[in-house]
Amino acid sequence: MNWTRRIRDIVTDGDGRLPVGLTLLSAAIAGTLVFPLAWLVIRAVTVDRSRATELLFSRETVDILVNSLLLMGGVTAFSILLGVPLAYLTARTDLPFRRFWSIAVALPLVVPSYVGAFSFVSAFGPRGEFHDLLAPLGVERLPDIYGLPGAILVITLYTYPYVYLTTRAALLSLDTTLIEAARTLNHGRFEAFRRVTLPVIRPAVAAGSLLAALYAVSDFGTPTIMRLPVFTRQIYVEYNSFGSDYAALLSLQLLAVVLVVLALERLVRSDRNAHGDDAGNTDRLVGLGRWRWPATLLPASVSAVALLVPLWILLLWLVRTDTGRRPSMAFEWVQALNSVSVAVAAAVVAALAALPVAYFAANHDTPLSTLFERATYVGFAVPGIVLALALVYFGSSYLPWLYQTLPLLVFAYVVRFLPQVVGSTRTSILGVDPRLVEASRALGESSMGSFRRVTFPLVRSGIVAGAALVFLTTMKELPVTLILRPSGFETIVTQIWRAQESGLYQYAVVPTLLLLVISGLSMVVMLAQEGGEEGL
Repeated sequence: MNWTRRIRDIVTDGDGRLPVGLTLLSAAIAGTLVFPLAWLVIRAVTVDRSRATELLFSRETVDILVNSLLLMGGVTAFSILLGVPLAYLTARTDLPFRRFWSIAVALPLVVPSYVGAFSFVSAFGPRGEFHDLLAPLGVERLPDIYGLPGAILVITLYTYPYVYLTTRAALLSLDTTLIEAARTLNHGRFEAFRRVTLPVIRPAVAAGSLLAALYAVSDFGTPTIMRLPVFTRQIYVEYNSFGSDYAALLSLQLLAVVLVVLALERLVRSDRNAHGDDAGNTDRLVGLGRWRWPATLLPASVSAVALLVPLWILLLWLVRTDTGRRPSMAFEWVQALNSVSVAVAAAVVAALAALPVAYFAANHDTPLSTLFERATYVGFAVPGIVLALALVYFGSSYLPWLYQTLPLLVFAYVVRFLPQVVGSTRTSILGVDPRLVEASRALGESSMGSFRRVTFPLVRSGIVAGAALVFLTTMKELPVTLILRPSGFETIVTQIWRAQESGLYQYAVVPTLLLLVISGLSMVVMLAQEGGEEGL
């Protein structure tokens, strides 16, 4: 009897109702998303035990693990050191041109890190543009941009906005009367920040830091350009050299690192909130006094380095004449069409797949609905190269007719980025007044009719915003595209990568600028759906 009641509690909501069709559909979607990774685990454990031990504990593997951990830790730490002060300056102080800087310091998120990487190599590398400018002054050598320091620098510049955006959102909702109360108790500004502000923003900082850490450990392009041996780079090398056993074992190690990061984030994050939903005055700003104008140096320098260096290098390549033109390397507009078409397909499929899962999770608070929703996040937490490798094994072994086809490529994008739609859709559904749905049902509408006439129009903006985010991230995705694209199917990112590998950077200018423009337009669509942010 107790087991029967427990099973009923898991699969039903508080009223004992079981939406069979919706439950089965959500289960099918969640199972489909998790299956490729399950196959990767099966593939890895079939490796001979002695060979697996030899590979896992080799000197090369240890170096890869150490480099990956140092890269992830360095990027996370510096993202916090940049993101939190920038969020505080733009949200809580009277910084000059505060609204402008609040947008400018978020823009590096639009730039793919691998674009920043080859721009920095061209600018600061041996015989780079910066070296040529300083050579007349007697500067013969610049600090080496390659290796771990360069990778940490570049990835940090394009991931700190994760910490900045989440922290700024928390600061914008902070009740300033709490800080004033602390000041009346003779606490200085730093002490008030430590006792009042920090506990409030800690979950937001942890959430942004998690995104930065996952991005750093899963990034493929930047470590490859910076010649840093890490998991993602080595997995790609082994894949291309037919070292499938080693690639699978490295993928499992990388998955273990990701799981540890997720566990640590849950320990650091606090679900307690220092303020309720009805916050008090949030408009009072902290006066910087004589430091008001010098404080602008931080957002100005960070945004300038992250944005102006790539633009400077791209414009230099654009105006220079190519003396040895290679027609095979020239950009073709069909590459842009291919990128947009698969990104649109991924966005549409992701929106359709996310809707039943999000609706089930929002309207039926059961462990089963939570399980289905969390299952959709697996692909997002897993590095793209690991997901691509899992689909390579699965497709080539059991579905060769699907291997290296557009449907498999779109499926990989959906597995990777579906949570971006699930999160925004679920939030929008939770914001729908249930009395409106009940009124439509009282007027004779069926469940589907009520959803179509009442719920969907109210949540449409959230779905579109999530789909736009999927479109944006799909356009920039590199390892999944490189590994799973059909033969001869070239996109913007594959053109950029070909130019980078060949050292012919001038052929990356047009696709890179086009990618930045399309990414910017995608962000405009997202902001339009959100109706803008009042705090900006």
